[in-house]
Amino acid sequence: MKKVTFFIALAFFTFSILQAQESTKFSVGLKAGYNNGFGAQTNFTLYDLVQDIPIHLRLEIGYSNINPGVSADARRIFINNATNGTPEKKGQIIDYRLDFLFPFDLLNDSFIKVGPRYSNYTGNFKYTGGNEDFDVVSNQWGFGLGLGNFFKINEKLNLEINAGFDYFIAATLTGHDTSYSPDNENINARDDNENDNVEFTFKEADTAINQPKYMPHIMVGINYKLF
Repeated sequence: MKKVTFFIALAFFTFSILQAQESTKFSVGLKAGYNNGFGAQTNFTLYDLVQDIPIHLRLEIGYSNINPGVSADARRIFINNATNGTPEKKGQIIDYRLDFLFPFDLLNDSFIKVGPRYSNYTGNFKYTGGNEDFDVVSNQWGFGLGLGNFFKINEKLNLEINAGFDYFIAATLTGHDTSYSPDNENINARDDNENDNVEFTFKEADTAINQPKYMPHIMVGINYKLF
């Protein structure tokens, strides 16, 4: 949580300083589309970040509804080898993006975007009749890039279409009283009864759980210029 607070505070601190420039314009926006599942994002954009240099700065906060992973494997890896109960699952990603937007001439008002990412993944696995209901969570840093375009509707309103690709670094997966780390310094790892009861590893946990890794996205939305 401290990392997220720092991420957002840094962005708004930068915004507050740059707003003092007369040339800077500020907008808010809302987008929806595909982001590893159905997703929606809100964004805050500062235009003309540096005087006489066409660079914009954007902070985005998004939510995506995703497939969290393989229910049966999640149970074996994080809980036990029981198979009773009817599996149910749901997953979400809350992501934070800080992008530099570099305008260029393609469709009149196009831009390239690059910047850091941070995500909170939560996968919930429930077994009705099996007395199991648990979350698997992870927090990850990443990096992304993409292309987009603004289509002017009027002096205040723009339609935006953009697409891109994000990469997230593998991070510790925690569920119930068990965690698996990329360096395999695992806590309370479960035994694999299908493989001579050897302990599960991070690789197997990461395969079962769909924490973000490679995330393509395509979003459509509107931006409203406040001033």
